Amino acid sequence: MYRAADSQLSVYDFLPPYHGELAADNRWVRLAAIIDWESFEAEYSALFARGGKIAIPARVALGSLIVREVYGATDRQTVELIRESPYLQYFIGMKAFGDELPFSYRSMERFRVRIPRKLVQRAVRQMRELEKQDKARQP
Repeated sequence: MYRAADSQLSVYDFLPPYHGELAADNRWVRLAAIIDWESFEAEYSALFARGGKIAIPARVALGSLIVREVYGATDRQTVELIRESPYLQYFIGMKAFGDELPFSYRSMERFRVRIPRKLVQRAVRQMRELEKQDKARQP
């Protein structure tokens, strides 16, 4: 027997599963802990030592490219995925979840020009290893 729902659930009635805290065993949280963001930050900042316009932080740039590669998304889709997910916002180094766009999708092209693809691919391989470990632990 099927019983229809009483009414459409309001977004204000929906309770998020993380209750203000992210799960430490989430794959994006675990990958963020593996990546050496500080050494990448040092390399990335050297590119902008000459001055000029303030660049988007290195973790945002590299993290966004990793998200794009993992999901096989377009630049626009990547920015939207990040905007919608507290885990992805944490992964790229944002201090708090926000519903606004973290940067323009046009920035993704500049990230690809400045960041070697091998760095992105190495992080994607690490993500795949985490996923394999998760599958091996499941009954």
